[in-house]
Amino acid sequence: MPSAFNKVLPALALACLASTHGFAGDHVYYPTQPIVVTHGNARALGRLGFRYENGFGVPQNYIAAADLYRRGAERGDAFAQARLGLSYDKGHGVPQDFILAYKWLDLATARASRRERDFYQRLRDAVAQKMSLEQVTEGQRLALVWAAGWADPY
Repeated sequence: MPSAFNKVLPALALACLASTHGFAGDHVYYPTQPIVVTHGNARALGRLGFRYENGFGVPQNYIAAADLYRRGAERGDAFAQARLGLSYDKGHGVPQDFILAYKWLDLATARASRRERDFYQRLRDAVAQKMSLEQVTEGQRLALVWAAGWADPY
């Protein structure tokens, strides 16, 4: 049954994206009662964040994208972790912070499939080129602390 749900999930996500509204005062756009967000599917949160970051089917909104990436990243999705790291690197939707960018890209590298790992590692290393040794060490420490406290919910 889970495979049938996974086939329907993209269609549900697109249907939810068709009707958006902003919450008063926060300028963040979210789908009305989106199944993917309310159920906290990590992979779907990252993909939905990508839509907001790039304006695919929804108004482009870096703050909403970063929030969705964060929620997916905290649930262990490597794609969301990498995109959150890039958001911190660019300062899109979050304050620019190379240490946090390194942290999330390091976690994405560790969790990624073999095919994605090299790409995420190159992104992480590109961020590291902008940092001092102390900053890289702090980013690594934050990644280790986060990984030690994270338990896979699935």
